[in-house]
Amino acid sequence: MSDRLRSSLNRWASTTVRDDRELQNTTVQAGCCPIVEADDRERVSLQGVLRTVTLRPRGGVPALEAELYDGSSTITVIWLGRRRIVGIEPGRAVKVEGRIGTQGGHRVMYNPRYELRY
Repeated sequence: MSDRLRSSLNRWASTTVRDDRELQNTTVQAGCCPIVEADDRERVSLQGVLRTVTLRPRGGVPALEAELYDGSSTITVIWLGRRRIVGIEPGRAVKVEGRIGTQGGHRVMYNPRYELRY
């Protein structure tokens, strides 16, 4: 591997780690639980950045799905009956409140209260 490629990869990796730490610090400062520490079937407040937002019908009902990442882990947030929510878009910081469950081996939160952040 060339030195130039190696230095580019190292710079990218260190930026990612720094960004993850900043996200985790922001989560703790907001009084939210890190996703990785949140217990199933417990009501929690989580904060992070939306990585993806997708319209994916469930059982014939529209459902807006978003992947929330806080630097420690991800969770799928699902709003049933919604095709679009203004402000819910990739890259947006969001605080959500609700109960965590598991579906198909993935952690999910249905119809959470949400607050758009910075």
